[in-house]
Amino acid sequence: MLNIQNAEKCFITKTIKTRVFHHLNLAVEQGEFVSIMGPSGSGKSTLLNIIGMFDSLDSGSLTLAGKDVVSLSYSQRIIVRRELIGYIVQSFNLIPHLSIFDNIELPLKYRHVAKKERIERVNRILNLFAIENRRDHKPMQLSGGQQQRVAIARAMVSNPALLLADEPTGNLDSKNTRNVLEQLSRINQTGTTIIMVTHSDEAATYGNRIITMRDGKLT
Repeated sequence: MLNIQNAEKCFITKTIKTRVFHHLNLAVEQGEFVSIMGPSGSGKSTLLNIIGMFDSLDSGSLTLAGKDVVSLSYSQRIIVRRELIGYIVQSFNLIPHLSIFDNIELPLKYRHVAKKERIERVNRILNLFAIENRRDHKPMQLSGGQQQRVAIARAMVSNPALLLADEPTGNLDSKNTRNVLEQLSRINQTGTTIIMVTHSDEAATYGNRIITMRDGKLT
């Protein structure tokens, strides 16, 4: 599913060059649930952004589902991202002026799915995540746990092969944390590969492999 070899990444300001990765290697098989832990600033979120093609490596290779990502143009990366990847972030990133239904529908619109199928798929996932009674609400009318369920539903509505989750339980209480992690576990059991960044020891145990990132290196 995913293979990164000899990855290098630096951030450069006017006076400072900060190395994020140095000879980083990572291989993830189809169907794995990988938890990545590590202190703040260790490069975890940057790694997810590179896998998700929101950022790029300075050098090294990245292969995703057999595609050489490094050689793809900007527009090609957008297409591959829409076809293969779902993304969940701690801040939810729901669009405030859109209803819950419309938020979840967005990835299907980007993929030019026919309207009838869009409606069927959104209704199906609303029921799956037990938020069908909130379909016409705006995000700010929902609790934090409900908003996170919406964010996961939006990430999953296009049936991505790979789900990237950046601190998906960071803003949630213990009950909603368990609910979200159990949902991710069920999603993984259907064959979706998951890479999750977390600070939580409890959350990390839901993965079938735990990796620690420190000073730009994985152990």
